[in-house]
Amino acid sequence: MSWLRRYAAELAVTVAVLAGSLFAVLSDTAEPGNHVVLGWILTVACCAALFLRSRYPLAVAGFALVCCALYYPLTDPDGLVLLAFAYTLYTAAAAGRIRGAALLVVAAMAGVVVGEISSRSGRHVDNFAFFLMTGWFVALVAGGAVVHFRAAAERTKATEARTDERLRIARELHDALGHHLALINVQAGAALHRRDPEQAEEALGAIKDASKTALQELRATLGMLRQSGGPALSRVAELAESAGASGLTVRTEIDGVARDLPPDVEHAAFRVVQEALTNVAKHAAAETVVVRLGYGETELSVQIDDDGRGGTAPAGNGIRGMTERARALGGDVTAAPREGGGYRVRARLPVR
Repeated sequence: MSWLRRYAAELAVTVAVLAGSLFAVLSDTAEPGNHVVLGWILTVACCAALFLRSRYPLAVAGFALVCCALYYPLTDPDGLVLLAFAYTLYTAAAAGRIRGAALLVVAAMAGVVVGEISSRSGRHVDNFAFFLMTGWFVALVAGGAVVHFRAAAERTKATEARTDERLRIARELHDALGHHLALINVQAGAALHRRDPEQAEEALGAIKDASKTALQELRATLGMLRQSGGPALSRVAELAESAGASGLTVRTEIDGVARDLPPDVEHAAFRVVQEALTNVAKHAAAETVVVRLGYGETELSVQIDDDGRGGTAPAGNGIRGMTERARALGGDVTAAPREGGGYRVRARLPVR
């Protein structure tokens, strides 16, 4: 049954060609046909070649044209071998051999012209039939080309979707784990250089809490990737608390009236804050960080200011990830040193 489904089109064309040719032979009772055996050999050979068209689309179309070029001048009565050639033209174009299929159409019609000119028994194809045949061949090639380009567009779309999904997963894992692992790294370095056992114990406790939170965040991220939803601005306080464990003083300020926002906006804003705090803990040598959330009518602004060393932001995935998230929502992110010292990250996220 699977074989029948795979070659259903080829079988249908073969049955149509053989039945049409048989009907032509039985209907022509005036005189015995010329080269009847050769005609059937060419007909069967052309139909058999159809089953190779998926592997050799252009070669099969060329072979079908050769069969037609021998069949119609040398044999009679005329059968439906031309139908097989028409089918191979379409399949060759659908397989992406558009230029080759078009050249076969040109060759076929040029052969018809040469045959009509050299014929001694008068015309066999009048002007109307000639233009009709040309139009059908061109339409078949065009139809196959449309199928080919549509399939190519679908493949490109699917590839882009997979790429976007991989980037999204990469951003989620980076944002979910990077913040806590950075804090663990900072606290571990502090514990190694603290001689006071109580201070070392405090740092180890912070490491334990950060690692526990990292595991929870990882589980939440994996669950979010399977479903919908994710981190929200209501959890900014947790970020401030975890950053405070590394010695930072984090203040949160809100401009406007806080309200529930679309999940993708809250998610992006949370990740911007998280990544900015991670960068401060790792690179800024700051003491104080201020997180400002501005609730406007048409957009949410997120601004993170620190009093650290400032300078150029380190190369990495953090700022790039923030920028990608904002752009996906139609917003933007700026990150630059402040004039009075320190560093500022500002994101603008439209609220739809």
